[in-house]
Amino acid sequence: MNFSSNQSIYLQIADFVKEQILLNRWKKEDKIPSVRDLAVELQVNPNTVMRSYDLLQQQGILYNRRGLGNYVSADAGDRILADRKEYFKQSELPVLFRTMLLLGVSFDEMERLYKNYMNENLKTK
Repeated sequence: MNFSSNQSIYLQIADFVKEQILLNRWKKEDKIPSVRDLAVELQVNPNTVMRSYDLLQQQGILYNRRGLGNYVSADAGDRILADRKEYFKQSELPVLFRTMLLLGVSFDEMERLYKNYMNENLKTK
């Protein structure tokens, strides 16, 4: 994993875990890698992974079974999607709308571009 200097590493690891869940690599109620195993895989300090796991537990995405490890919550995917949608609406859409305004891009043109994008990307999967 290549870490960015724009965000704390523990937050990037939390995003990585969320992505694994959204990609269905780690399914609900699955046991996830131990703190040490993920630290070795990502080449980070175990304390950093522990901090990420603690954050994800606070968010209700993971839960701990004492002595057994960390598991994906039953509603983790729904929680992650809801959080990401809200972030998108609050942070990314205003930037997109401002850019559309400045460049004179209409919603009709945007819809065409979106449909083309979806057609191209659905073919490759």
